[in-house]
Amino acid sequence: MVKKMLKIGITFRITSAETYDEKRDSLSHDWPIFLEKIQAIPIWIPNSVINLEQFLQEIDLDGIILSGGDNIGQTPERDKTEIKLIDYAINKNIPIFGVCRGMQVLNKFFGGEQEFLNNDTHVGNNHSIKIKDESFSKLINSTDVLVNSYHRNIISVNSLAEILTPFAFSDIDNTVEAFVHSKLPIIGVMWHPEREQKLFDEKILGSI
Repeated sequence: MVKKMLKIGITFRITSAETYDEKRDSLSHDWPIFLEKIQAIPIWIPNSVINLEQFLQEIDLDGIILSGGDNIGQTPERDKTEIKLIDYAINKNIPIFGVCRGMQVLNKFFGGEQEFLNNDTHVGNNHSIKIKDESFSKLINSTDVLVNSYHRNIISVNSLAEILTPFAFSDIDNTVEAFVHSKLPIIGVMWHPEREQKLFDEKILGSI
């Protein structure tokens, strides 16, 4: 019997068309390729759906990815869509995987704060992270991995929501690079797994 593929909903960033006066939802081509590797079907979640809850009920997702791009507050339509998504996923016990901005959205949703760097130490600077949780270090068979970095917004231990547990820290400045919710199937990572598509990323995403 053919194994049923997971249906994973994924959010879009909002961009402006160069030659048209309109907003568009955008997503890197890396994401479908990455999701196929973990036997998942990508389901696009537009930012303009009026009845989002009905839309989500019809597509019956197995998981949700809050993708990267944009700063919180920069695109109100996206902010509103992702807040509704998180509420829906919690009520239905659907796993959530937040990437970069998505991780920051989750932290803010649960009462945390974000901080802004005035330097480029995390922008385009691949660096090592320390995995300081035994379950995750055993999962990926390592306590030290190299990740990419494209952000200026950071999360420190002090600005992390209390209900979120950090399990990876940056070697650059000990900021939080990944967390897991203490009760719900929710994980956030600050790097972009879709851009490198390493085996440890597949294992972390598959662990939710």
